[in-house]
Amino acid sequence: MEIPVVPVSPEPKKRNAWKRFVIIAGIVLVLGAVVYYFICGMAYSEGTRSGILTKVSRKGFIFKTYEGELNIGGLNQGDGTIMPATVFKFSVQDKKVYEILEANQGKKVVVHYKQVMKNFFWQGESDYFIQKAELAK
Repeated sequence: MEIPVVPVSPEPKKRNAWKRFVIIAGIVLVLGAVVYYFICGMAYSEGTRSGILTKVSRKGFIFKTYEGELNIGGLNQGDGTIMPATVFKFSVQDKKVYEILEANQGKKVVVHYKQVMKNFFWQGESDYFIQKAELAK
């Protein structure tokens, strides 16, 4: 009498599962970095603005950011009417630029900015980031 032999499938190797996890995690990290670059690092616009620096401060409970406001001023329409003043709100990432702005508060300054499509909450409140600041001539 012969005993039937039932084929037994080998247990899955744990090494293959770990390897698969590392590959998937790597792909997710690379895709996350690409999305971060396109959403938060890509400049939507760049330019300059000038006006009276009315406010510059360091804000936040956990993530401290440098924020400021520039009073662009009203525009003369040519017929004697003046449009109301416009306030330009911005964020500063570089502490040296913040110190320049803080030293020139209340003066007319020119700021060079980069506008991003969307920023994360730890980068600042505004989508406009000041790259450079100088006194207006």
